[in-house]
Amino acid sequence: MINKLAEKIRKTHAPIVVGLDPMLGYIPKHIQEKAFQEHGETLEGAAEAIWQFNKEIVDHTFDLIPAVKPQIAMYEQFGIPGLMAFKKTVDYCHEKDLVVIGDVKRGDIGSTSAAYAAGHIGAVAVGSKSYHPFDEDFITVNPYLGTDGIQPFVDVCKAEKKGLFILVKTSNPSSGEFQDRMVDGRPLYEHVGEKVAQWGAGCMGDSYSYIGAVVGATYPEMGKILRKVMPKSFILVPGYGAQGGKGADLVHFFNEDGLGAIVNSSRGIIAAYKQEAYASYGGEHFGEAARAAVEAMREDIEGALEASK
Repeated sequence: MINKLAEKIRKTHAPIVVGLDPMLGYIPKHIQEKAFQEHGETLEGAAEAIWQFNKEIVDHTFDLIPAVKPQIAMYEQFGIPGLMAFKKTVDYCHEKDLVVIGDVKRGDIGSTSAAYAAGHIGAVAVGSKSYHPFDEDFITVNPYLGTDGIQPFVDVCKAEKKGLFILVKTSNPSSGEFQDRMVDGRPLYEHVGEKVAQWGAGCMGDSYSYIGAVVGATYPEMGKILRKVMPKSFILVPGYGAQGGKGADLVHFFNEDGLGAIVNSSRGIIAAYKQEAYASYGGEHFGEAARAAVEAMREDIEGALEASK
């Protein structure tokens, strides 16, 4: 799957992943009203609104981008109906030939990690049959429990040719409370980056490993260091746009081949119609606003990479 991701980035010239994190406050009134008319102001109604919102975003952007990243918490908050909307979204994105990164941030040990891996990127046996329950292509994983927590995911990646993005240096303001702590003379995130490179060495695609890392756009200097620590790992870069990151911050996350990183924007794209720059589209044309935001983001990143050469 890492080969497909790299190829789609080359084809689209857009190292961009759209974060499908559909809070109800992002969903235009007309979408919500229609869903509530059909299902009432219920969890089912909220899930239907989410699904219809996602579908229109995908319909307006799938030809521009290589990947999407649904954040599962935005669906789980609506219970079982929300998870059904999550699964419908994953399946629809696959129909559009998009790579799906499930932002699930799982991390446990032993049989629990194995169960998470089976449910999201692997298969589960039911009697004589086998099923791929959520069937994402990549998932995000928390490495805090060490190799015991990561190895079951790695084993499934090898079997299924799927991938991981392991949290290394996250984009949130308080990430440094733990991640920047000095250990043996270096910050903890560097040690984690080294482990990512080790875990990924046995899971190689053509040029990059199935095992990648999450490093926030809000910390470009740290990204520069981690790019060298993990030369064969793709880096998923959150924090673009709404969290303050911009194209000029991203150049060090990429390798000389123009690959090695994929940049996430969530509300900056899916709720673009709420921004002043795209307000003329209005809620009725939120999908078109999202497309315009993707095009602007692609131009910003391309321009920054060209300027850095």
